[in-house]
Order: sequence, then C-alpha cells, then structure tokens
Amino acid sequence: ESSYFCYSTRTDTKMKSTFAAVLPLFIATASGFVSPSSTSCIKKPVHKLFATGVNPQEPSVAVVDAMPASLPPLKNHYYLLRHGQSTANVEGIISSARSLSGSTKHGLTLLGIEQGRDSAPSLIDFIEQDLNNDDTTSTKEVYFYSSPFARAKETAEQCLAGMRANDTAKRIEELGLEVHKEVLLDDGLMERYFGRLDGTELLTYAYVWPVDMFDPTHTAFDVESVAAVSTRIRSTILDIDSKHDEGGNHIVLTSHADVLQITQVYASGLDNVGKFSQYRFGNGEVRKMGRTVDTLPEPVPLQPPQRGS
Repeated sequence: ESSYFCYSTRTDTKMKSTFAAVLPLFIATASGFVSPSSTSCIKKPVHKLFATGVNPQEPSVAVVDAMPASLPPLKNHYYLLRHGQSTANVEGIISSARSLSGSTKHGLTLLGIEQGRDSAPSLIDFIEQDLNNDDTTSTKEVYFYSSPFARAKETAEQCLAGMRANDTAKRIEELGLEVHKEVLLDDGLMERYFGRLDGTELLTYAYVWPVDMFDPTHTAFDVESVAAVSTRIRSTILDIDSKHDEGGNHIVLTSHADVLQITQVYASGLDNVGKFSQYRFGNGEVRKMGRTVDTLPEPVPLQPPQRGS
C-alpha cells in the first residue's frame, strides 16, 4: 500500500517490502537526524555501535542487545492506565526528557483531568471481573504506582479522585475494596526515551515505530529500544511484585503509551514485542495486564500520531 503507516500486517514479507520501499523517503525527511548510511540499522542494529552500554544522549537509559527473558508468573493482579491528555499531546510534541521526572511540565489538560477521573469506573470493572473469577486470590487491596512524569502522576491522582465519586465509591464499598490513596512513584515506569527526537513533532514517531517491528533492539536517533523498555519493565514489575509478597493485591501501573503497549504485549507473550504500536492505548484508557496472547485487543494497522492524543 502507498501509505507508510497503513501497510498490511498479514505477513512479514509484505511488511518488509513496504518498509524497504519507503524508508529512503523518511531518511530524507529526517536528514537533520540521520544520514542515509544509517539504513544499515535494519541489518546491523545501531546499538552495537555503542560500546558503553548506555545511551549517548541520556546515561540513565540502558542499551541492551537482546530481549529479556519472559515475565514469570506473578503473585498480584496488574492493571495498566495510560495518562490523560497532556499539554504536550495538545502541542503535538514528543515529551520524554528525563529532566521531566518530578517536574510539573507537560501535566494534564482539563480534558486529561476528566479522562483520569473517568478511568475509575473502568478500573473497578476489571477488578470486579477478577474478583468474580473462581481462580482469583484477592486481598481486596488496591495500590497505585506511577511514572514520575506529571501527566502520569496527575492521572493516577485523578483516578483516585474518581473513585470517591458517589456511584464508584458505592461499588468499592460493596466489593469490600481498600484503596490506598498514596501514589507510589517508580522511575521504571517513565516514558520511553526518544533521544534526538525528544521535543520534536509527533510525526517523527514514524522514524521509529516501523523499525521497532523488525528490530526491537534498535536505537536509531538514540531512542530507548523496545528491548530496553521491556528489560526495565520486567525489573520494575518483579520488584513491585516482591514488595507485595503476600500476593492477591490489585496493582495499577500508570504510565505512557509506548511503555504500556510494550508492557502488555511483553507480558502476554507475543512473539514479536516490536509490534506493540498496533495495540495502542487511548488517553485515560485502562486495561488489565493479561498473561496470554488471546487477552490482547485486535491489532490495528499503524496510523499517523494525532495531535491531542
């Protein structure tokens, strides 16, 4: 197909053919970021050029050469909540700088606040479904963990506020849930780092997402690779799970689109985690973190990023 984003996902052969045909166009568009010789990243991942094992733009971001081991069975129940609309979404720019950790920059818009509050009933729906499962062991305790970026932290806070709304509060009481009001910040849930693309227009995701499908370890433009995100998410979830060693707790991970999409496909056991972008989260959307591929929503062909989302 002629559209870079709307190619068929039926076969890797057609994907590769389409990608190879249009890549030079995007290399030309991105000439300020990469030279034509960087097309070799398809065959020889860029990460192999980095001898230090850390990202040259951001030392706190690791560079890895392989996907991590699969996520083992967990003791607790996990739910994934994407932040509501942020000011960066409205501006239409990528916002991934580590300097945003703990700052108030790129927080929620009024719509984002509403989306955060509106996520509460959906979250309770998922928890109730788990409670109604005969195989579920539950303490009925709910914990919120969040990325330290303002938009994620504020979304977790607004979801908690939504739980205090009359109808939702009544459901929580009827289910016997104890919702812990503190939002626990965890650096492992930070936004995927986009290197030299940080601060640029959303359309520059087009330089990264299609390549992710073919090489989850690539670090073109000094982005954090899918494999690196998977590695830190694995470590983060196992660490959180160990903090709730009794098991049966309901844990909400509030984070960002790429991170949550990677998390859901990695946790489900999808064979190619690089296809995460076909399972996109909307602003303020919450999903249960499933452990099998059949728990994933239907994949949607990659589409251009839209301002405001």
